[in-house]
Amino acid sequence: MKWPRFRHTAERAGRGIALLILLALTAAALYPTALTLAGSFMAENEIASSFAALGDGEGFVQLRWIPDRVTLSQYYTVLIGKPQFLLMFWNSVKITVPIIAGQVVIASLAAYAFALLRFRGREPLFFVYLVTMLMPFQVTLVPNFIMADKLGLLDSYASIILPGIFSAFGVFLLRQFMMVIPRSYVEAARMDGASHLYVFARIVLPMCGTGVAALAMLVFIDNWNMVEQPLIFLHDAVKQPLSVYLSAISEEARGIAFAASALYMLPPLLVALYAEKYLVEGIQLSGIKG
Repeated sequence: MKWPRFRHTAERAGRGIALLILLALTAAALYPTALTLAGSFMAENEIASSFAALGDGEGFVQLRWIPDRVTLSQYYTVLIGKPQFLLMFWNSVKITVPIIAGQVVIASLAAYAFALLRFRGREPLFFVYLVTMLMPFQVTLVPNFIMADKLGLLDSYASIILPGIFSAFGVFLLRQFMMVIPRSYVEAARMDGASHLYVFARIVLPMCGTGVAALAMLVFIDNWNMVEQPLIFLHDAVKQPLSVYLSAISEEARGIAFAASALYMLPPLLVALYAEKYLVEGIQLSGIKG
């Protein structure tokens, strides 16, 4: 009779340890965000004194999480005093939104072909897609730069948007969804005379709504934070997105950097809060059938 009681106690202890580990990892992950939000409401001299204490090797004891005097001067400077913030915010939107729309369209059409159409070389071609998905984007930067130069697209948003649209990950994710759809639906529609475009738009795509939402979220987060591509393909500083602007803020303007970073985090946080269920469900359902 003692063994079940010991086993129950061990399970409770294991769950407690796992909970403590998760809390520690959560705190470590949220630490930069909390530090950014707190610093965005501090005066510049208070931020300088806090970081000076850290630089002296005195640990995190003197780091102020609550400002002595809450100020919105950094937000005023970012939103009104320096209009380049709003300009570069709009540049980020002009780059990210077309990539999301284009990748959803291209990936859904390609996934339909790989999942529900039968043609010679389908599996080897999809394997090539998987290989390209495993390569880091830094490998393709030089070929993309050469192609953009030959096409006269350098220093334009098209040099970033076009490579971003044709991503293998979106094809892979949506194909996993479409492989789960019963083929009888498609065959019945085809026997009634429906075209592939009709089947795709009216039958398959509505059944993959969760996967499309998950793909849009992942593409948004990935491209909203891009830095390397704009630095390489865009030479005009006026066309740079906000992610490049944040990396160029000087150390003397740390308050402005905190405020700009807090505003820059707002769109991804809103997307994560309001569409988290679609992302979780989309990732789960994509692994039902390979």
